[in-house]
Amino acid sequence: MVKTLFGQIKQYKTVSLMTPLFTALEVFMEVLIPFVMASIIDKGITAGNVKMVYRYGMIMLVLAFFSLIFGALAGKYGAEASTGFAANIREAMYENIQTFSFSNIDKYSTAGLVTRMTTDVTNVQIAYQMLLRITVRSPLMLLCSMFMCFFINLRLSTVFLVAIVVLALVLLLIMSRTLRIFEQVFHKYDDLNASVQENVSAIRVVKAFVREDYEKSKFGRAAEHLYRLSVKAEGILALNNPVMMLVVYGCIISLSWFGAHFIVIGDLTTGELTSLFSYVMGVLMSLMMLSMVFVMLTMSAASGKRIAEVLNEKADLANPRHPETEIANGSIDFDHVSFSYKQGSGEETLQDISIHINSGETIGMIGGTGSGKSSMANLISRLYDVDEGRVMVGGKDVRAYDMETLRNQVAVVLQKNVLFSGTILDSLRWGKEDATEAECKEACCQACADEFIEQFPEKYNTWIEQGGSNVSGGQKQRLCIARALLKKPKILILDDSTSAVDTATDARIREAFAKKIPGTTKLIIAQRISGVQDADRILVLDDGKVSGFDTHENLLKTNRIYQEIYDTQTKGGGDFDQVSLNDCEMQKGCVD
Repeated sequence: MVKTLFGQIKQYKTVSLMTPLFTALEVFMEVLIPFVMASIIDKGITAGNVKMVYRYGMIMLVLAFFSLIFGALAGKYGAEASTGFAANIREAMYENIQTFSFSNIDKYSTAGLVTRMTTDVTNVQIAYQMLLRITVRSPLMLLCSMFMCFFINLRLSTVFLVAIVVLALVLLLIMSRTLRIFEQVFHKYDDLNASVQENVSAIRVVKAFVREDYEKSKFGRAAEHLYRLSVKAEGILALNNPVMMLVVYGCIISLSWFGAHFIVIGDLTTGELTSLFSYVMGVLMSLMMLSMVFVMLTMSAASGKRIAEVLNEKADLANPRHPETEIANGSIDFDHVSFSYKQGSGEETLQDISIHINSGETIGMIGGTGSGKSSMANLISRLYDVDEGRVMVGGKDVRAYDMETLRNQVAVVLQKNVLFSGTILDSLRWGKEDATEAECKEACCQACADEFIEQFPEKYNTWIEQGGSNVSGGQKQRLCIARALLKKPKILILDDSTSAVDTATDARIREAFAKKIPGTTKLIIAQRISGVQDADRILVLDDGKVSGFDTHENLLKTNRIYQEIYDTQTKGGGDFDQVSLNDCEMQKGCVD
């Protein structure tokens, strides 16, 4: 963990070294001040020598001035080093998350990743700043002050040794108890963030079903668990201050008692006793600051472990040593493919799938929920890797391709459509970064999205809110299809991506595909027979296995599952919004 985190210091190594250097110089200046003050009392005030008072007074002012300068520089460099360190950690985490495959992402909750990049990184940042300043200042002040105490009076300085032993035992006990609790606290932060994220993202559903009280109760339980653990941890940490003050005042009383006795017998001067009081406060304040550091390090250790988990997570998918960067065509082959989301669990999502799809074919895919339709689509663009067999695109195993090349040529419109905030043109150009407005309009025409875009006052410059919350589900789906078409892919996968579109518009989209992108292999995953019946062939899946793979007419004759789906969906006379294709073409001019 430590090696992983410290590897992110990078360009801030210099300022990280400058901070303890100036902190050390600051301490040396401060340690000399009580020693000079003792000389003022003994050689100036007690002796009645005003010149000595002025001389040593000027020396104290110079020492104080340099202490101020060194302290300010240490603070400046410490802040720069710690904030830069935190920025590097966040950037490294975010960059590593971008490399994760779907199986990597499945290991972490979204709320958990957010907590790690915010709360956990902040804890580590504070701990690092303390590490550079206080963990240098406190031990150095402790050692220097004790050295000066031993130099002034060896016997009287034994009081400090007893205090250090007592405080060390108390700190060790506190750290051992609180570390385990703080690890639980940060997991509860994940639960709390998850509750907030889920509620905000699904606020329309919450209000539609009048479930505000239930959501409040769920959030309250998560907050209550976090509260109880935090109180328990802080209750243990609260013991630190009383014990610290007990030791401080015990040392002051002991020093006053024994110091007065030594002055009477002539073993100690008044100035030396005064400087000893300053040094003992320096020693005890150093111990108090060290206790604060230990507490913060205890908290940050739990945070650092969670951060290191993300930084050390290796992507399950990687490019081969010499990747292929050209895809010959859009042909697809599944060669005895078996796949499960959790390898070794024995629960196979796909079992021994073997099919061949010609380049340019339109393939419909249909089957019940959980039959493996989306899983097959994920394997084609290598979002997951197969357990057994191989998936081939353009005659080559997908694992032989550069992943960026493969995914640029395999456009996928997933079930959960996502639009990022920005104008419509910004959203469309996710498909092609340098696409002209004319190209965007052409893609929207093919996806039947231009009909509603033209009705907006700003047309293609209309602002899309985060997640596409200001457009309907059907409009969002058509924008996502247009975005995929801009890539001009060799393979286009529509994973139930017209489920929110009426049948007439769905028909127009399929007609546009047939005429505008005939060379692109099209895989249409749908729940409705009407969405796939015009495909060249239809793949019927049942419980992760191929039940049938043929034309609509032949499947109606030979495949029982397809027959049942067809009868169920057509018994009521078809989809309510289905109109003839001729009517669609009259309404719309982009299919010709």
